[in-house]
Amino acid sequence: MDERRLKESFERVGAHGDEVALFFYSHLFLGHPEVRDMFPISMSEQRDRLLNALGRIVSDVGNLDSLVPFLKDLGRDHRKFGVAPEHYPAVGASLLAALTHFSGSAWNAELAADWAAAYGVIAEVMTGAAAEDERNPPWWDGAIVGHERRTCDIAVLKVSTRQPMPYLPGQSVALEYERRPRLWRLFSMANAPRLDGTLDFHVRIIDGGQVTGALVHDPGIGSAVRLGPPVGAMRIDTRSDRPIVMAAGSTGLAPLKAMLEHLAAGQTSGRREPPPTHLIVGARAAAELYDVADLEKMAARWPWLTVTPAVSAEKTQRAERGTVADVLARLGTWRDHDAYVCGSSAMVAATTSRLEALGTPPERIFVEDFGWSES
Repeated sequence: MDERRLKESFERVGAHGDEVALFFYSHLFLGHPEVRDMFPISMSEQRDRLLNALGRIVSDVGNLDSLVPFLKDLGRDHRKFGVAPEHYPAVGASLLAALTHFSGSAWNAELAADWAAAYGVIAEVMTGAAAEDERNPPWWDGAIVGHERRTCDIAVLKVSTRQPMPYLPGQSVALEYERRPRLWRLFSMANAPRLDGTLDFHVRIIDGGQVTGALVHDPGIGSAVRLGPPVGAMRIDTRSDRPIVMAAGSTGLAPLKAMLEHLAAGQTSGRREPPPTHLIVGARAAAELYDVADLEKMAARWPWLTVTPAVSAEKTQRAERGTVADVLARLGTWRDHDAYVCGSSAMVAATTSRLEALGTPPERIFVEDFGWSES
């Protein structure tokens, strides 16, 4: 495979936007109508996800340390849709058809060979990961057992599963809600594993979000949910003894809170007490600091933890003034720390850039981009 050729090809094809995904799914469903029921009735969001996933794969084609875990997560996660190895050739054929169509005169034998080889690797890694995961169920059945509305657009859900679901703090799961079938949405667990197996999720309404709106407003105690396999690579580096700084924007707090509980439980290898840890949690207004009361209790209970709220759009005595990145820069340099950043795309980009400018090595900055915008 020629990495440069693949990237140039995808950039050329990607310029056609939604038309690419529309062509791909039309080709797939016309040729293999039996797979249509694996997808939601409305395909608008699914089309975005296809292009985002392809973009991620192509951008990391030369970085196997990043790409292979991502593909393995995809392979395990797709089990919840009923995807089997025999479905991969059909998907590959439709992908190549779309690439051929939108490449126009630029399509040639070398590009065809590059994309066929790339898809072969993708399919092999994904099917292999799915096969290795067969000892686990394709999803976990559960129910909503708690719902607490914290702000006009944020709620904390508690979910109980019929079978314990193993996961690592910092990971996420795709959740399907019975009132919105076949619309899976990714949420991070906001707690370390508990003896009773319950899971907390911090849910924020996304503009136009059918699932998040229903879950925040009135999900119904006892409503059924299904949870896909845990995914994601952001987790505490248990080999490190360095101090820690965490930066959260809005519900980006969820995986960081799970990791704090993990630290408090003393589950890091060979460590009696967690390293000094500073959490900066940001919002636009003080009223949007939806979990600050619980965070303050955690800081009072754990002397190694410092919590600093940050508010960007108003003055308040409850918090530092400024964005998370601004407050981070005022409080220290963090060059000797491990950094964990989670929130919207803009927040993650700004905070990561600021940390690097302050001297934190990029390899010690771990991020989870929730994708939504701040507006």
